[in-house]
Order: sequence, then structure tokens, then C-alpha cells
Amino acid sequence: MAHIAGVEIPNNKRVVIGLTYIYGIGRSLSSEILKKANIDENIKVQDLSVEQERLIRDLIQSEYDVEGTLRTRIALDIKRLMEINCYRGLRHKRGLPVHGQNTQNNARTRKGPKPGSIKKKKK
Repeated sequence: MAHIAGVEIPNNKRVVIGLTYIYGIGRSLSSEILKKANIDENIKVQDLSVEQERLIRDLIQSEYDVEGTLRTRIALDIKRLMEINCYRGLRHKRGLPVHGQNTQNNARTRKGPKPGSIKKKKK
């Protein structure tokens, strides 16, 4: 198994798909990385040479924010929005949808389960 950016990449996958297991790398970014490294997208992870693996690892480490650094940056961005009390920050604080979605009927993922009815105490 290839170990890139702290993530184990499965051997039986193509390289272009395997790189998407890293947080912050999708299909298009994965293709871009492989083009920069001059590596064919269709080869399997297990067929990568040590040199190719090192080249991919160095490219990702030097040019992209992935895994922990990306998660930290996103969390700090959300915290900043909440501190300056902008609209998006208030929506984050209240646990409501941030990007203008309807909340009258949907938004159960953000709002949580519906509150149940009030139960009477047993005597």
C-alpha cells in the first residue's frame, strides 16, 4: 500500500481513484497531479515505482493543502465568520443551512431530528 499524506492508498485501485482517498483531493485535482508528475492515470497503485510514489508525495506536500492542514484552515475560516457575526457565521452558530436552502420543509440534516411531543410525568 502506498502511504501518501498520512493516508494508506489501496493497492487494487487505479492511481487517479486512489488519490481521492486523501481529504482535499478529488478526481480533477488527482488528474492534475498525475499530469504534473507525468504518470499514466490508468496504472494501478501497486504498479507504481518507488520513484513515482515519491514524486506524487512531494508534489502534494509542496503545492496543496490536504488532510490536517486543510481541515484546520476550514475550521478557522468558519470560526472567523462566526466571530465577525456575518450572516453565514450566524447560520453556522444556529445550526441552520448556510447557503440559502429552504428550511420550512427540509434541512433536517442541519437542524437535527424534529422535537418530539412533550410527555407527561408518570405518577
